[in-house]
Amino acid sequence: MRYARASQVSWDKARWPNFRAHEFACKCGGRFCKGEYWHDPDFLDRLQAMRNVLGPLVINSGHRCALWNAAVDGAPRSRHKTIAADISLMGHDRHAVLNAARSAGFNGLGLAQTFLHVDRRSIPATWYYGQKSRNLWKS
Repeated sequence: MRYARASQVSWDKARWPNFRAHEFACKCGGRFCKGEYWHDPDFLDRLQAMRNVLGPLVINSGHRCALWNAAVDGAPRSRHKTIAADISLMGHDRHAVLNAARSAGFNGLGLAQTFLHVDRRSIPATWYYGQKSRNLWKS
């Protein structure tokens, strides 16, 4: 469900104790929206499962309003326009993060140099963000 602002959602702190809605809200800084947020409890449950295994996770990007997605050169059909997350790899073993994402049931996996993109989709997909990313993930 889409909200005009992350502050409008009733956040279940017991269910998702390690995250807050604003982490997943659009980061356009008010240029195009007012912190638009897409709420998906199943998605958040899966992220919390990853957090329970890996420890602290930093969300670089969550939902993006359509104009912000275009401004950051996001794919026209990006899952970020509904709900997806780019998780920072800093402080984590990249393969451990990937394994945790798969175990949590994420099946849209974008392997970048500094982050892992996760989403849920009807047809599973895994991709690299360029040759440097491919080389890092293959090592």
